[in-house]
Amino acid sequence: MRAVSDQARPLPPGAERRRLLRQQQQRERLRNAWRVLVLLALAGGLGYGLLRQGWSLEDPAQVEVEGSRLVTASEVIRAAGLRFPQPLLGLDPRRVAAELAAALPVEEVQVSRLMAPPRLRVALVDREAVARAERRGPRGQERGYVDRLGHWMGGDQGQALRAPGAESLLVQGWQPRHRAAVAQAVQFSRTLGGDAQRIRIDPTGSLWVDSAALGPVRLGPGDARLGRRLEVLGHLVATLPPQLGGKRPQSIDLSDPEQPELTLPGGAAPVQSVDPRRP
Repeated sequence: MRAVSDQARPLPPGAERRRLLRQQQQRERLRNAWRVLVLLALAGGLGYGLLRQGWSLEDPAQVEVEGSRLVTASEVIRAAGLRFPQPLLGLDPRRVAAELAAALPVEEVQVSRLMAPPRLRVALVDREAVARAERRGPRGQERGYVDRLGHWMGGDQGQALRAPGAESLLVQGWQPRHRAAVAQAVQFSRTLGGDAQRIRIDPTGSLWVDSAALGPVRLGPGDARLGRRLEVLGHLVATLPPQLGGKRPQSIDLSDPEQPELTLPGGAAPVQSVDPRRP
């Protein structure tokens, strides 16, 4: 009888409070767990719904193209391979930009996803023809243009995207391997105020510039020293004509920019008569 009475004896007040507190904390943790599960389910469902229905491109009108005079939204959609409806978050802007840059006559491409309202914005910078150009192709001599990066442009495209003064400069002998050197020479020639009339590449790969003031100038190969040769050429255009008294040399060789050589009229041997100091 004593054992039964001992088991039925109530807990001390402090122990009872601790037991009730533990039970209360367990119930609270259970309620919090359910709240988290419900919130996660709602967030997941909302996200899925927005991805599939809310943030999607439903028609071509949601593709915005800006900055180009020639490229239309239809051409952008076709070049990027877009299909409607198209989940907006499923598009990789860098991948789309790379595909557009490879397929369209543009120099720069920026692609942005906009959420409110959902749309795709494509900012383009058109290529610009800065000089006429000629090259030897499979069908013989071809005429076109080059842009400021030295890329070849077809005649129709170049006509539509000509920069001011593009017709005054001619690049002859363009080939893909000379693209970087051509770009550097064309960019520099535009700073001479029309003095450079022609850039040509001979069969050996040497660059020549026909200067209105100096005549033919050999720049040599399009290597790391081309920038220095162009710098010396600019110095000579500005300073040499007065020293020649109105005479024009037959040619100037800047293959070694620190030792320029000019050939005088009358078949004279090359002489080192130019100060090669930096401008």
